[in-house]
Parts: sequence; C-alpha cells; structure tokens
Amino acid sequence: MSAPDLFDRTARRLHRDRAAPDFAAYDFLRAVMVEGLVDRLATVKRAFTDMLDLGCFDAGFPAPPGVHVTRCDAGAAFAQAAGGVEADEDRLPFASESFDLIVSAGVLDSVNDLPGALALARRMLRPDGLFLAAFCGAGTLSTLRASLREVERERPAARIHPQVDVRSAGDLLMRAGFALPVADIEPLTVRYATIGGLLRDLRGMGATNILRDRVPLRRDTLALAAETFAARADPDGKTAERFDIIYLTGWAPAPSQPQPARRGSATQSLKAALTRFPAPAPE
Repeated sequence: MSAPDLFDRTARRLHRDRAAPDFAAYDFLRAVMVEGLVDRLATVKRAFTDMLDLGCFDAGFPAPPGVHVTRCDAGAAFAQAAGGVEADEDRLPFASESFDLIVSAGVLDSVNDLPGALALARRMLRPDGLFLAAFCGAGTLSTLRASLREVERERPAARIHPQVDVRSAGDLLMRAGFALPVADIEPLTVRYATIGGLLRDLRGMGATNILRDRVPLRRDTLALAAETFAARADPDGKTAERFDIIYLTGWAPAPSQPQPARRGSATQSLKAALTRFPAPAPE
C-alpha cells in the first residue's frame, strides 16, 4: 500500500495557476536557481539534443543552442503558456530514454513522492544523460517558522513544508540510480520590512502552504506572528529571511563514465606504501 499524499495536489495546481499571471514580479528565487543551474551546465563539455524543463513555470530556463525543449508543469496555466505538458513531477507521461538533459528549478520541494520523481527522471534519461535540479531545502524560512512557533507554542499547526537536507538529497540521487551524484547547498538571504511582504512573495511564486492537513491561519495569529517577526529585525527595521537552495547533479550511468576501481585491483599494498613513506617522527 502506498503512503498517502503529504501535499494536496489540487491545491498545488491552483496555487500555481493563481501565481502564473504575475509570476515575473515574484520570480527572484527561481531566477537565482536558474542562474546556478545554467552555471553548472556551462561547465559540461558535451552536446545535448533533447531537454526536459521539469516544473517550467514561465519557461524562463534558457535552452542550450540547438536543443529541442519539452516544457512540463503541474499547473495548467504555466504549462499552457509554455506550450508544454501538464503533469506532476512524480507522475510523468514520458517514455524511457526520451531526453539527454533534464533540468528542474524550484519544484521538487513540494512533490509528494520525491524518490519516485527522481527515479522517473533517471529512467527518462538516455545513457550518459544529465540531470540538474535546484529547490529549497532544510533551513529555508527559518525566521517565519520561528515566529509562527512562538505564537502557536501551545497548539502548533503545520504551516511550513517538511524540508530535505543536503545530505539526504544526495542519498536520494544515489537511490534513484544516478551516477556521479553531487549535492551542494547555497544560502540566500532576503530582508523584509514586514511579514506581509514575505507572505506576498510566497503567494506570488506559488509557494504557500499546500499540506493536505493544513489549518487556516487566523487573523489574530497572523497579527501576533507579525509582531514576533518584526522583533527579529535588524537596526534598519528589516528582518532577514533565509532560503537554502540545494543543487543536485547526476548522470544516467554509461560505460564511458569513470568507474570506481575494482575491489582488490590495487598493485601495491597499503603496508608497502607506508613502509616506503613512513610517518615523520614526533618532535
């Protein structure tokens, strides 16, 4: 029996549709992710022919020259505007080995079955195909989380999505079957005059609460949270909020890739090496 969904798929689609018309005014976080992925892609010295933009938003990810691009988004408005396919990242309709490059910026943190989504991406890649992704990980929205926890100390409600840390993200890449997996993290700090500005940005990028068991935020609770948020402000009156961006890189296995040495294939023993290069005597 499969585990029940953590996120409300319908709410996720609706939030993305609501964000679509004005997304360009709130795309700063995804723009940072896209820039990071483009920089990583620029270091790869090989040509690609077919790219999947997984969670395409407004189709802002630039395709390499000469590459055929398929766009896909869970929201109907984004998918339609991009001329793409509407589908959840863990329920994709594409055949095996359809692409040699898959990129994803800003969506994997709200996918119900993240291990399944990564396994699907691995299956859809041709041998030696590249997977690049970025999403918000553990530590994101720490100030908002602390403010809400302080206000709802006696009866805390689930307000912020569970988050994956960088080590677990790397482990998920390995479990999905990617070769040469790399996971790294880059923090981004954004400063807000009020909690309202932060919440407005989250709504504008389609990143508000979509947990299935979410509880509406009452006005009195929000007012108290605004006070605790403001109490954490710097001397200039602005409060720092943190976004920790996790970047993933993985390759579909291929015989041409570097392989780990076969166990027992060493031509010299460790004992012989230590004898030849002994440790220095203590002074």
